[in-house]
Amino acid sequence: MAVQFGRRLRRGATTTAVAAAAVAALSASQGPGSPLVASEDDQPAAGATPSDDSAASGNSPYFTDLPPLNTPDKPGTSVDLPVTGSAESGIPASILAAYKKTQQTVAGTDAACRLPWQLLAAIGKVESGQARGGRVDAQGTTLSPILGPALNGQGFALIKDTDNGAYDGDSTHDRAVGPMQFIPSTWETWGQDGNGDGRKDPNNIYDAALAAGRYLCAGSRDLSLATNLDQAVLSYNHSDEYLRTVRSWFEYYKRGTHEVPDGSGVLPPGLGSGRDRSPSSGPGTTPSPTPSPSPHGSATPKPPSKPGPAPSDPPGKPSSPPPTPDPTPAQTLAGVKNAGTGPLTAMAGDAFTERIKVRARNGLGGPLAKVSVTFAVTGDTDAAFTGGKRTVILTTGADGTVTAPVLKAGQKTGEFAVRATATGTSLPAVSYSAKVTARQADTIARTGTEKLTAEAGATFDDIAFKAMYKKAAAHGVAVTATMITDDEKPVENDKGPYFEEKGGKQVRTLAGLSTDADGKLVLSKIHAGDTAGTYKLRLTTEGGATVDIELTVEAATEAGTEGGTGTEAGTEAGTEAGA
Repeated sequence: MAVQFGRRLRRGATTTAVAAAAVAALSASQGPGSPLVASEDDQPAAGATPSDDSAASGNSPYFTDLPPLNTPDKPGTSVDLPVTGSAESGIPASILAAYKKTQQTVAGTDAACRLPWQLLAAIGKVESGQARGGRVDAQGTTLSPILGPALNGQGFALIKDTDNGAYDGDSTHDRAVGPMQFIPSTWETWGQDGNGDGRKDPNNIYDAALAAGRYLCAGSRDLSLATNLDQAVLSYNHSDEYLRTVRSWFEYYKRGTHEVPDGSGVLPPGLGSGRDRSPSSGPGTTPSPTPSPSPHGSATPKPPSKPGPAPSDPPGKPSSPPPTPDPTPAQTLAGVKNAGTGPLTAMAGDAFTERIKVRARNGLGGPLAKVSVTFAVTGDTDAAFTGGKRTVILTTGADGTVTAPVLKAGQKTGEFAVRATATGTSLPAVSYSAKVTARQADTIARTGTEKLTAEAGATFDDIAFKAMYKKAAAHGVAVTATMITDDEKPVENDKGPYFEEKGGKQVRTLAGLSTDADGKLVLSKIHAGDTAGTYKLRLTTEGGATVDIELTVEAATEAGTEGGTGTEAGTEAGTEAGA
């Protein structure tokens, strides 16, 4: 059995010498390659490091040992190993699946971040022992909550309640929650729905892992760079010891791992399977260098991120390194703004010719690259981006801008909006008003040329029209047909030809007509009426195109006209006979 470090790491609980010795031994055991952690004299990487109360976990305690001194496999071999080797290299199936899914999801929206799933595994191991050894249900939700201690300022950061106990059950102070140990205020900003169930649950490993991935990739980080990776880890929990521990597990998992059944993963001593991870000792108690499990199955937490000098430290040497400098204004995301998008108007069914474009700006007002931007269609509309998507996430380029995919109008007319936000932040969104108008035609004409005549009391033959828009067939265009007077300002005629509605009702205006896929429209039967004469029919399209045509009503042939001629002949014949 491989030798393991029995001493558990927690800030202030081990001396600098012990930590340095452990790291040195571990590094030596791993053989050649990049160093696992920074040396004791190194400072945290420069860059963005939130203050204690803004770290993802609120700098709450973490519970884990260092990795075993042996490696699960030699460098360069497959990470999809069979279920063999060191027990510590086994990751529960659902937990491993969540980490790998997060890597794929983030790669699809922020490929420049280069997030490795092994970094999520390292943080998950340090924060919760891989969700207490994979004790999750089929959906990836922990079987019981994993809660950190109350962040009441007594041995930890002071973070008063921000969620009214909704996530952590504590309405006085916040606690870190779930397998990735997010504090409620951070979860409100960064929470994700990683398993597609419509909820953002910090107790679900898929949701929590995706949120951790987005958080680690914040800003313009490229995690393939050691300094950026250090920045990301320190932003999660601001402790140099924490960074070294996560780095150790990160390198350990990179050298090989394998899947084990859910619930069978290895737990750090003292973590147990209980509800929370609160310390067993009261406030102000000095933790033992080799802690033992508490009656509640929890372990001794790390003390605050900035403890005073320990008795064993050399005089004048601080127990923790100086904090990492805050990002410069040129590196800080100040917001997103409209990058010159024009009016958004399109006819139903057509693509919007204008593309939505935003620019991310830094604290100096200049462009900021590699910022993730979410575009979302909102409102009562069936408009969507290419592919039918109502939400897309893209990343700004070197000039700080990003352009949304082509937006296509649906069949529903009216107004809606598209919102662009810096993904995962509470910065103000940019809202773009958009409008879908009814289909239009700029010309409409009758397709036949024969004279339109009908006898009084009869009906006209079918009359067909074709509508065009920009010399192309205009399909789905609304058309109104009206019998009009021949005045200078025509109005609806109350005489002559008419349409007939259901029930036999006579009307001289038909609205709601529509052209077919070829832009054609055939009018329903037109009744000639009883009065001979010349009448006018006008068709008007959405868009203002009109056409007037003449309808001629001829007097009906008098019944018996031919018979009348016969009577006269008979009379003449009778006269001749009488003579």
